[in-house]
Amino acid sequence: MQSFNHLITTRPHEVRQVLISDLHLSPEEPALVQAFLALLDDCLALPALKRLFILGDWFEVWLGDDVYLSLSEDERKKHWLTPLIVKLKKLRVAGCEILVMHGNRDFLLGQPFCNLFGGELIYEPYTLAVGQLTYRLEHGDALCTDDKKYQFFRKIMRHSITQWYLLNKSLEKRLAIADNMRQKSQQNNANKAAHIMDVNEAAVNKAIYHFDALLHGHTHRPEIHQSNEGKTRYVLGDWRLLDNETRQPKASAVIGAITANVDEDIVADSAEFELFEFNITV
Repeated sequence: MQSFNHLITTRPHEVRQVLISDLHLSPEEPALVQAFLALLDDCLALPALKRLFILGDWFEVWLGDDVYLSLSEDERKKHWLTPLIVKLKKLRVAGCEILVMHGNRDFLLGQPFCNLFGGELIYEPYTLAVGQLTYRLEHGDALCTDDKKYQFFRKIMRHSITQWYLLNKSLEKRLAIADNMRQKSQQNNANKAAHIMDVNEAAVNKAIYHFDALLHGHTHRPEIHQSNEGKTRYVLGDWRLLDNETRQPKASAVIGAITANVDEDIVADSAEFELFEFNITV
């Protein structure tokens, strides 16, 4: 796996699409926010970039679009999300689509927020053509079927009635509910075997059956897995702070990129998908 301090600077004209997940952005981790802004700067410098995928857990927690949309103009100017929105809008104006998928931490994210920067909310499974191959994209938590308690929780929280109920609560109550859920999740995960929180092989085989490859995040275990049937499962990595005690902490993530060495007006039959380690000094 190749490592870059900037986004694939050795072949900028070949990068067509970039795929990331599990950023877990929050105001409590400003270095990760700055790392994401640095990635967007790199994306803006890629002349042939057509798509940016954010495949879930963009934010550590998302309590509803209204938390930001209800702010006054002065409040938005000071908000930590505003620089992200401004830069994403620049990327969209430059001709790059921004496609956002729900994760297990930001499932209340809605299209109204994405409209602020011209993004599009997409749903799993999402089919992506890469050359002559078809890739199945998803966040990855639905594949962890050995974790029965989580799957039951996921089914409840993704239900439209549950989400309506949550979004009609006051912000203070939503914060309390989110804190309680986070504490219980940490307690439950501390007592679970590591394999329970990873993907289930049967679930993976079922998901990939009609596809050539599967791409997901969620597990924070970036890797490339090959099946006996010759199919590939790519796992994107979470965004991590390295040396976060120093004045200039480093952030690292394993991300995906689709490259093609043909003119953009030609069908990119030669397109290829690769994983790269992206590093940035904040």
